[in-house]
Amino acid sequence: MAQKQQVDIELTEIEQALGELQKMAEDAVIYKAIGTLLVKSEKTQIITDLNERKELLNTRTTVLSKQEERLRTQMKDLQAKLQQDLNPVPPSQP
Repeated sequence: MAQKQQVDIELTEIEQALGELQKMAEDAVIYKAIGTLLVKSEKTQIITDLNERKELLNTRTTVLSKQEERLRTQMKDLQAKLQQDLNPVPPSQP
């Protein structure tokens, strides 16, 4: 769930960045953060990179959702089995 939350936060940031880029002029000077450096980049390249990252994160969200659902199902199955094992067996009738 924590991983999914981090992915959701990054997706939100990408959406905001793409929104701001759409407002900018085509010839605007844009810098991309690479580690501790800022490197001058073209707007179209940054938009392409952000859209690719967005697609990757959407795929990651789908995978994490499926994993979460599978784990929830396994947990319910184990809980039911444990509950069954902990319930006392009624004595057999003669």
